[in-house]
Amino acid sequence: MLKLLKYLKKYWLFAVIAPLFMCGEVFMDLQQPRLMSIIVDEGVLGLSNQGVGNLNLIITTGAKMILFVGIGGICGILSGVFANRCSQNFGNDIRKDAFRQIMSFSFEQTDRFSTGSLITRVTNDITQLQNFIMQCIRGFVRTFVLFFGGIFSMLLLDLNFGIVVVCALPFIIFMVVFFISKANPMFGILQKKLDSVNNVIQENVSGSRVVKAYVKEEYEKERFQTANNALINTQLQILILLSYMTPLMNIVLNISIVAIIKVGAVEVQAGAATPGNVMAAITYLSQILNALMRMTMIFQTASRGIASGQRIQEVLDCVPAIQSGTYTKEKEETGSTIEFKNVSFSYPESNGQFVLDQINLTIHSGETLGILGATGCGKSSLVNLIPRFYDATKGQVLIDGIDVKEYDLTFLRDKIAVALQKSEIFSTTIKENIQWGNRSASEEEIKTAAHIAQAAEFIEKKQEGMDTLIAEKGMSLSGGQKQRLAISRAILKKANILIFDDTTSALDLKTEAKLYQELEKEYHGITKIIIAQRIASVKNADRIAVLEHGKIAACDTHKNLLTYSEIYRDIYESQLKTGGNSDE
Repeated sequence: MLKLLKYLKKYWLFAVIAPLFMCGEVFMDLQQPRLMSIIVDEGVLGLSNQGVGNLNLIITTGAKMILFVGIGGICGILSGVFANRCSQNFGNDIRKDAFRQIMSFSFEQTDRFSTGSLITRVTNDITQLQNFIMQCIRGFVRTFVLFFGGIFSMLLLDLNFGIVVVCALPFIIFMVVFFISKANPMFGILQKKLDSVNNVIQENVSGSRVVKAYVKEEYEKERFQTANNALINTQLQILILLSYMTPLMNIVLNISIVAIIKVGAVEVQAGAATPGNVMAAITYLSQILNALMRMTMIFQTASRGIASGQRIQEVLDCVPAIQSGTYTKEKEETGSTIEFKNVSFSYPESNGQFVLDQINLTIHSGETLGILGATGCGKSSLVNLIPRFYDATKGQVLIDGIDVKEYDLTFLRDKIAVALQKSEIFSTTIKENIQWGNRSASEEEIKTAAHIAQAAEFIEKKQEGMDTLIAEKGMSLSGGQKQRLAISRAILKKANILIFDDTTSALDLKTEAKLYQELEKEYHGITKIIIAQRIASVKNADRIAVLEHGKIAACDTHKNLLTYSEIYRDIYESQLKTGGNSDE
């Protein structure tokens, strides 16, 4: 938590000025009871003028009170302005750094935190931390200055009034410490419950079509209700616990006021105090005890802020699992050679069970390699090691003879274009979605990429063409249209290595064939890796690697594999029988 205070350094001036103005506001508040005492004793009762009141004194003293209120108000406004500038900028800087850190996470780390939790941390947790900083700059200052200033002012009136404060304070402090210590551990639990709610919302919004297709609305409503009830129940436990505190403190406050009146009455009868002094003492006591009551809310905000700060610090302290190397050189115009040397890989949560086992494979520059295999055999895991979405558990992955771990991460991924089966489409125009592949691409290059990907035809049919806005998650497009936009984006990048991870699964065979023909014609020299379920998608590749249980069972041309690979032949014959392309 203390590490986060470094973000205040840039705004130290605001962090200093805001409390000073707050002290000015509190000082003006502390003058009011004393001035009211003068009005009562001298202006109304005329104690020093044989019982004759003084209207001029009432007016002038009243004018002072109004002036002090005005000055205090201005100080309060300025304190709020500077405190907000400080806390908002503080939160803004942390939010940007937290998001930047999340963007550097590997898939493994994102999965470990969960999407919902990361959203909560970047939004709600940072808001709680901003509120905590605001309370530190304004609330704590106001409370402590008012508390100690009120005690000092009471003692100036009469030392006997201090006895009442001394008697009341232990009860107040005990209640604050007791209730806050009970509530404090629950704030961390509360934020985790909020994570769960956000996870359910995120999953249902992004997967709304599946929910509706399976008529699972009621099930998901119950799931959300369960998560939300857990959140509300935790919140209620905290609020109920803290709700006991206010009435108890009010009891102490009222008893203390009665005690002040009693002590004051004795003092007035003895001539040691005046009625105005008693009124001022009651007001000061109210200020002191109200400051303590306000402190409970401040401690509540502080507890939430500290809990949230710890969660944010977890994100900022998390060292990215994928560390960038330093190797860079001028980008080649042609493809790159990829080599897998004794590569084995297991996912962090798989308890050491290898998804890939002793893979040895070389993909030559400019070669097109097809990868085929049953679901779960490790096809996507294999290509994910090339751009370092994950790192190999054992062995080496090399590009142009250099271990991928030695590459500068940005440079490495700039050499590779990836199009996935699940196409990520953003809620912006078609043109901007394609342009993600190359922000500096010309209109002609964008159109060419769309033409190669067989996307030009459906784009031209749109009323606004390339400027057509796409709904969130590409909901306004079909599966095939989304895949073709994703392919256009990858093609436009003009990378040395092009990876299609089952990217054409939603395309018909005719469209897919045209795509590969155009791609081979325009980008003959780049290295292409095509993962597919259909033999028709890869049969024209230079070689086809067949994966089985995380191992390469065979790697050869389509024709040769039909001759000697039983696994490949079985796949071919099963697809032939179910209406697959039988053209050898």
